[in-house]
Amino acid sequence: MRKKENYLYLSINDAISCINQKVNMVGVVVEYGLPEKSRGTDYFCTLKIMDESSQSYGLLVNVFTESLDKLPRVKSAGDIIRFSRIVIQSHNGKVNAHFNKKVSTFALYEGKCSKSFIPYQSSSSYFLKDLDMDFIASLRTWLFNFQLNSGTSEFYQPLSALREKKCFDLVCKVLRVCEVSKDAWMLFLWDGTDAPPLSCRTKLKDELKNPLPLQLEPTPLPRAVLCEFPSVGTILRVIVDKTSEKLALQLPCGWVKFLNIECEERSGLWFGVFKPSTKIRILSDEDSIVTCCLRRYEERLLTKWDRMPSSAFPWPSHITETDHEDVPFTTLTDVLTHSKVTSKFKCVVRVVAMCPWYADDFLSAKGNPLYRVRLTLEDPTARIHTLIYAEDGEIFFGGYPSLDVLTGMRNKLLGICAEDLDAPRNPPWVQLCLKSYCLDESDPWSSRKYRIFDTRLVA
Repeated sequence: MRKKENYLYLSINDAISCINQKVNMVGVVVEYGLPEKSRGTDYFCTLKIMDESSQSYGLLVNVFTESLDKLPRVKSAGDIIRFSRIVIQSHNGKVNAHFNKKVSTFALYEGKCSKSFIPYQSSSSYFLKDLDMDFIASLRTWLFNFQLNSGTSEFYQPLSALREKKCFDLVCKVLRVCEVSKDAWMLFLWDGTDAPPLSCRTKLKDELKNPLPLQLEPTPLPRAVLCEFPSVGTILRVIVDKTSEKLALQLPCGWVKFLNIECEERSGLWFGVFKPSTKIRILSDEDSIVTCCLRRYEERLLTKWDRMPSSAFPWPSHITETDHEDVPFTTLTDVLTHSKVTSKFKCVVRVVAMCPWYADDFLSAKGNPLYRVRLTLEDPTARIHTLIYAEDGEIFFGGYPSLDVLTGMRNKLLGICAEDLDAPRNPPWVQLCLKSYCLDESDPWSSRKYRIFDTRLVA
């Protein structure tokens, strides 16, 4: 506790004993919750702050303002917040602090890597005092020798262990926050692991008129954006509604821990959902869980078959064979972001849709049979359309087998139960060779397509 110019600042440890009193304090923001509408006309959010006196527990501060824009918007791990005239309260044996919009003020400063004493956000009634600089400098010095971590509980769930409709804690990197359509925002999250494959519930007969989407966003991300993303590991989309939009926009691109997030399924793809109880803990790159995630990812990349989906181990199904057994696998994101328009790849994928789906329609002409079948492929990183065409189809299907044999091959590839064609499907992981090409040399990237080659489907 210090006093200067009759302005008293308390450490968090001293402040929690001042029940029902107004106090001033400075702390490091380690966690914040989703902005919510109060029962009245206000908006509020909850911050968790910490200092040297409270590094094992911290203090929750409930901030109330008349609009979303006036709530604190934390930029990155370890940023510092200064509060004045907040009230310490006790409820059900737990101590917290209350920010009153009429009398309380706040100011946010950059953390330990900054030398600036100018806040990047503050409430309208805030003004800078010399004492602020003393406390901020002291906290920055402390932060250099203190590692912010993900909290007292080390439990979290990686993307590889997702379960539908289950709330869990997720440690991940926010790769991007972007507007995917008018007034619709999306977060792109990654932790280096592969999300488990989902059952295919769509009806194959609807594929022509209502094709399975390749992504959850209304239009594909630009290739330049995809090139910035890791090509190994699932990128989880989190759909942001209007109530969470402000939170999404203030999220830093970096490592965070989402507390109490939920995942659901749409068109066979995972997507995340913010719940009213979801909270966010901003993590530093040195956090023990972050370093564990990165180490696990780096160890995965050391193997020759690092780009094979985790759920395909120890090896994909043997219902397909290729002429290039020793060629390493690539992910579908590797395919999409390859530096050359035309190239060749070998991938481990699932065939989640086929058009046409009826085997008798695989050939385009009865008199002059020509295979033309579009497959929808997926792996943990992406979905793409690819074509089985002409002589590549002859190789793939082993010539021109009977309708019954061709139907059986289709069923194996798509994971179809012959007794119930509309039952949920779990297609097997298979290896395929792909080649990319363009339809318009004057616009090669926009007209880029994919074909299967040198691959056989074993009956």
